[in-house]
Amino acid sequence: MKKAFLIMAVSALAAGCADNSIPRAQLPDLDPANPLLAAWETPYATPPFDAIRLEHYEPAFDAAIACSRAEIEAIVSNPRKATFTNTIVALERQGALLDRISGIFFNLLEADTSDEMQQIALRVQPKLTELSNDISLNAALFARVKAVHDNPGRLDKEDRMLLEKTYKRFARQGAELPDDRKELYRRYTSELSELTLQFGQNALAATNAFTLRITDPAKVSELPDFVREAMAAEARSRGEKGWTVTLQRPSYLPFMTYSTDRALKEKLWRANSSCALGGEFDNTEIIRRIVNTRLQIARLFGYRSYADYVLEERMAANAPTVEAFLHELLAATKLYADADCHRIGSYAASQGLKGELMPWDWAYYSEKYKNEKYALSDELVKPYFELERVKKGVFLLANRLYGLNFTPNGSIPVYHPDVTAYEVTDENGRFMAVLYLDFFPRASKRSGAWMTEFRGTKREGRTETRPQVSLVMNFTKPTATRPSLLTFDEVETFLHEFGHALHGMLGEGKYESLTGTNVYRDFVELPSQIMENWATEKEFLDLWAEHYQTGEKIPAEIVDRIVAAQNYLAAYQNVRQVSFGLTDMAWHTISEPFEGDVEAFEVASMAPAQVLPVVPGTAMAPSFGHIFSGGYAAGYYGYKWAEVLDADAFSLFKEKGIFNREVASSFRENILSKGGTEPPMDLYVRFRGHEPETAALLRRMGIEP
Repeated sequence: MKKAFLIMAVSALAAGCADNSIPRAQLPDLDPANPLLAAWETPYATPPFDAIRLEHYEPAFDAAIACSRAEIEAIVSNPRKATFTNTIVALERQGALLDRISGIFFNLLEADTSDEMQQIALRVQPKLTELSNDISLNAALFARVKAVHDNPGRLDKEDRMLLEKTYKRFARQGAELPDDRKELYRRYTSELSELTLQFGQNALAATNAFTLRITDPAKVSELPDFVREAMAAEARSRGEKGWTVTLQRPSYLPFMTYSTDRALKEKLWRANSSCALGGEFDNTEIIRRIVNTRLQIARLFGYRSYADYVLEERMAANAPTVEAFLHELLAATKLYADADCHRIGSYAASQGLKGELMPWDWAYYSEKYKNEKYALSDELVKPYFELERVKKGVFLLANRLYGLNFTPNGSIPVYHPDVTAYEVTDENGRFMAVLYLDFFPRASKRSGAWMTEFRGTKREGRTETRPQVSLVMNFTKPTATRPSLLTFDEVETFLHEFGHALHGMLGEGKYESLTGTNVYRDFVELPSQIMENWATEKEFLDLWAEHYQTGEKIPAEIVDRIVAAQNYLAAYQNVRQVSFGLTDMAWHTISEPFEGDVEAFEVASMAPAQVLPVVPGTAMAPSFGHIFSGGYAAGYYGYKWAEVLDADAFSLFKEKGIFNREVASSFRENILSKGGTEPPMDLYVRFRGHEPETAALLRRMGIEP
């Protein structure tokens, strides 16, 4: 978990400060009884989750922060001339102990949190931000960095990239500001770190606070067995009778998709679409403070908006390019999206819907229409997507493409009983990574799906540190009568997140800050989104997709229906994603402080892409964690940007063969292994032979550009 400036290289082999030349008197005392500070005698030096307790975190953070300060002081006070090794590499390597602790704590804060952990986070975050600012605003430290930047000497490509990124990071985090503005920067970043943390905690609390409890059997009798059983299991887990729906996606979406009770669906939809909008966990004032604080930070550096500040370090480079890109996609697909909406509305009317098609009607009628037109439904497909078989298929794909093998290791400690740890090796037996899989929703886990790392990749001389990668998802739970059966969307989600995992596991390089997923935000989704393409490839599905009861391979006709339905409502889905990008850009291109109404601002920002009716009293912003607490501020467009890349990139697999090892080896060598060691467009062109074009994505959606 990278925090602000801290370039935290990981060393989980032994606890302690990275620089052994630091006088012992300057080092903090490290309590050997605290597992976060002790050496780890676990397989592959994995975190000893079974030994870590809540009371260990704060003392460990304090010790690690002191350790980091000693490391920084050693760099600054070095009497020798500043060099790439004693300054830039030393900065890269410092913070190893702090990164070890942060990697565990902040990942578990998302995946297995508690009220106590959230309180610890609120206390620890200001200390981390203060340290970050003390590093980035250290004039003597920056003087050494600048001296190396001005006279770098002979460096290889990877070293030059580290030097350039280090210098830019200092400059963009206040090192060149006058003293009065440095203090403002320090204040603003401290406020922002606390605000974004509070935003995420409020969104999770609001999500968990709402449940819809049903006690009338008649209201659930129409639902498919898997939906009804999951609702009953949820109720039992809460000590309730009847059937319970929550705002977690595996609970919320099936009910919205299969229930005909319009009143209950409206209630559920409104709750989901007004999460943290007012009430006990209101995020609206926090949103105002976040966007205004971000604006103030941008202004310190002379930028008109926060988007201008952020996008300077992205493939897109600037706000006009992003806005032109989004509006190009919108112009090409809006009429088709309107037609999609009209089609479903007309169908709903033919089925007896009175009045206008509303957002809470969409899932039910769009699914029913798909089932009639393509004879395809989640209930038809799910039996062939039993989670264990899907996992087998995903592992098989990684083996076919990259020669990877996955072996469960029960000796590796895990942070929750639902988690399984795997050793990952290549076809030559080389150890590549530890992979943790965490599939099911729980109250202690935020919604969504994501990949993260407890440790990244680096190489020091002949010593290589391989990554510890975690995939966290919220898939449909097994019930008393059936295993976890995934929807097709969940299969795509698994492949998507596994693509991020491959990016992390196959990374190679000397410096952790340049390996794996440490790339531009609008490039990081290419390795994940390209993996989704295999979900509709018959040649791939035929290898593993079997009915969980009969063992029958998924019939060719069902695969054909999946392929035929792939572009079903593609324009609508595209415009929906574009609308998220538009509202993100609107929030982050403000040039004056925002004091207005959050709901009204969102409505206006998404209006060009609106296809379904706007419902007063709802807004996605208060729970839009991607942009307000998840690192995608002025970056949500990156999903669509990466779709253009992946559509063009996958066309080469289609041309040469979806398991073609030559193409896969090129993708591994030029994209997955390189991380951020070279400019992303250079890497892409080296793989594909040309720059990507929007037309590739439009053609995949069945729209001629």
